[in-house]
Amino acid sequence: MNSSGAGETGTTPNWQGQTAAPTRIVLLRHGQTALSVERRYSGRGNPELTELGQQQAAAAGRRIASGALGTIDAVVSSPLARTMATAHAAADALGLPVQEFDGLIETDFGDWEGLTFREAADRDGELHRNWLSDVDIAPPGGESFAQVAERIAAARADLVADYAGRTVLAVSHVTPIKTLLRDALSVGPELLFRLHLDLASICVVEYFPDGGSVVRLANDTAHLQ
Repeated sequence: MNSSGAGETGTTPNWQGQTAAPTRIVLLRHGQTALSVERRYSGRGNPELTELGQQQAAAAGRRIASGALGTIDAVVSSPLARTMATAHAAADALGLPVQEFDGLIETDFGDWEGLTFREAADRDGELHRNWLSDVDIAPPGGESFAQVAERIAAARADLVADYAGRTVLAVSHVTPIKTLLRDALSVGPELLFRLHLDLASICVVEYFPDGGSVVRLANDTAHLQ
């Protein structure tokens, strides 16, 4: 999806027919960390942004502050270091504070934290294989994607209630963002396994007063080119 018309959302009817102003959530994934570089499971661990990650966050911040995605009314973030640093890059450009929002934290990967895909597969072969296709299965000592979905549903409800009719920038991680997109699209769990989201990418979802929702933008990285 591209960003054409993204800054004008709410001024014209969409395909579902709503004309009332929606609550818009601009979703920003954090920038690169050392674990991102090595493609390791990175959940509740707390790596800092790399130098490139800081540059990605700054670029995203400039894009968002430019008004290309509309006026941002508030900035919320997962409390982890990589998301808070990314959020502050945007918030500083916007002249807004950052509010920690625990519901946006990444999946708890338990004993797989810091492992590569291959290392986790070698450690827990059958469990890892089943986890890749079953949202009810959790990593050892961790959190299932079904549990993440419950947490994100509550977080989304809070955001929609707190920022009704306004636009909030929510800085988070790959699984919570995919889960919010899945929620907005009302599709099955396959989206979690088939949708790719780049580091420092931007997505936009909207929730309407009557309960309808749309995805306006997904995996936008124009600011990183």
